[in-house]
Amino acid sequence: MYKLTGKVQHYAWGGTGYIPALLGIDNITQQPYAEYWMGAHNSNPSIVQWNENKGIALNELIKEDTNGWLGEKVAGQFGTLPYLFKVLDVKDMLSIQVHPSKAEAEKGFARENEAGIPLDAPHRNYKDDNHKPEVMLALSEFWLLHGFKEKKLLLQTLQQTEAFKILLPVFEKEGYYGLYKQVMELPQATVNGMLEPLLYKSEPLYKSNQLSKSDPAYWACKAAAPYAGNYTGIDRGIFSIYFFNIVQLHPGQAIFQGAGVPHAYLEGQNVELMSNSDNVLRGGLTPKHIDVPELLKHTLFEGIVPQIINGEERGPERIYHCPVPDFEISKIMPGKQTPFTHTAFSAEILLVAEGEADIANPVQTLQLKKGESVIAGAGENYTISTKTRAVLYKAGVPEVE
Repeated sequence: MYKLTGKVQHYAWGGTGYIPALLGIDNITQQPYAEYWMGAHNSNPSIVQWNENKGIALNELIKEDTNGWLGEKVAGQFGTLPYLFKVLDVKDMLSIQVHPSKAEAEKGFARENEAGIPLDAPHRNYKDDNHKPEVMLALSEFWLLHGFKEKKLLLQTLQQTEAFKILLPVFEKEGYYGLYKQVMELPQATVNGMLEPLLYKSEPLYKSNQLSKSDPAYWACKAAAPYAGNYTGIDRGIFSIYFFNIVQLHPGQAIFQGAGVPHAYLEGQNVELMSNSDNVLRGGLTPKHIDVPELLKHTLFEGIVPQIINGEERGPERIYHCPVPDFEISKIMPGKQTPFTHTAFSAEILLVAEGEADIANPVQTLQLKKGESVIAGAGENYTISTKTRAVLYKAGVPEVE
């Protein structure tokens, strides 16, 4: 059991205050702090405080004793830490994205390797051979797009939005796939012609704060704000804002996103746990590479009802179960008289999000303050206690027989 230091990602969409406040950093230059990574991803592994004088990358540490850290079952199944743990501060909207299945990721990664596409090439789709299901747990009020609306709701949107009435016959005849393919392949001039009147109509309401965040027009206007009324290259991702479910999560609520479910984070802070992968197929709201044929091949074209996860309470722990063997996330709130005692099934990463906590095993006690994290190996028995108040988030692998 050792203290662990993660890595910050300074993506442009990140906020400037939340993650610095969590980590105790003075962000004098107001640099964006978008994500804080805790894990063994080869591109940005966390550093484990091995002793007072030495830090070691987590991926290297696990490689040296894979069975010891992960346990034999997890080591045999995955070979490395199967998850990546993050804190996100979403100030500006993220790109609309879809993640491939494991089988498709393996095929896509091999195909691009054979084609000689460099791993860091901007037009590369597959950075590794893994799938990327993910669960996010809201730390604040959080807004996101999640999957296509059910048929009845999407029909209402197409009927009631003047700009989209022309798309009604396409949806009625060719369904979700035909509708999405149509808007993703439209010439840019046609996209501008369809969306410009919609934005002009909504913009005064947006600027006067008369639009609710549950209204797609709010997010369409926010996405178009950089154009400042000069709508010559409108992002076609705005169609998706109207076609997808807009979901609001309250703090403590979570949502799982599996392979093929189109989604986009819109605003707020969360902790996110995903498979150890960086495979993203983008569908808009981004200047980055969009491969429409590949996107269409992997998107789940059906209406869904978002399933919000409230977690299962077990004493001081609330567990958010996910339908994958790669990861499981929980929130731990030990009381002064109710410590949390646990044996790790596989390697677990714990982050103190609020307050201070002591994490003790039979041979040592680590004192952690807000923003600090620790890794515990397979079979580690530990107890979390607090003299005041503490909120921790734990990333791990679900236990199997």
